[in-house]
Amino acid sequence: MLENKANPTISKSTGLPRKRFYRARAHSNPLSDSHFPIPISPCQVDYSLHYPQLFPSSDKIDGAKKIQFADVGCGFGGLLISLSTLFPETLMIGMELRDKVTEYVKERILALRVGNPGQYQNISVVRTNSMKYIPNYFEKGQLSKMFFLFPDPHFKEKNHRRRVISTHLLDEYAYCLGVGGIIYTITDVEELGEWMKACLESHPLFEALTKEELEVDPVVKLLTSATEEGQKVARNGGQTFQAVYRRVMPSL
Repeated sequence: MLENKANPTISKSTGLPRKRFYRARAHSNPLSDSHFPIPISPCQVDYSLHYPQLFPSSDKIDGAKKIQFADVGCGFGGLLISLSTLFPETLMIGMELRDKVTEYVKERILALRVGNPGQYQNISVVRTNSMKYIPNYFEKGQLSKMFFLFPDPHFKEKNHRRRVISTHLLDEYAYCLGVGGIIYTITDVEELGEWMKACLESHPLFEALTKEELEVDPVVKLLTSATEEGQKVARNGGQTFQAVYRRVMPSL
């Protein structure tokens, strides 16, 4: 309690970081140059920094557990935290470009680990530019789920190349996703929703999940409820547009 009084960024009642001390611009320009460390290849990702209880040494043994879920543009980490308890045996990481937001998620995860011993050890966050460096973090077919929740719509046509879902970026996501892996997208901007769906629909390595598959997938329900943006849209009675697709083998 004395620590919380001395540190105004920590809530005295919950022990979690206060979001107002980590506010940042809603979005960043993914095409601008940023300076942060980037692994040369996936084998250079230090799991001991992200999951210290599971990997006490930086000498990761070949064949050990690897990250399977990636939340691209994870924001304040709401989805990661919900997924952590839903899939406690799965390693997952949030990828965020904004430095203050990344720091908030780090502090949030650390506080949850302290307050809930043995839990939330399977989630982490990294500051990076996913549009440039996805292959630096994940091997071919490593991931089983990727999330793109409420991404920047980049309304102006000249800025569409900044969108995180595009035909050429789907090539990279398809590389990282194993066959059968799923890519989840959602937005409250109808035009962007149509754009993302069109990109996925036209890509030969993705096919849409059926209505029946969507209804039984527990993750789909989290798309609108787990994130700050999704909760805001729900409070305002807004509409959302989802596109959920499976990675498939190319047709011969």
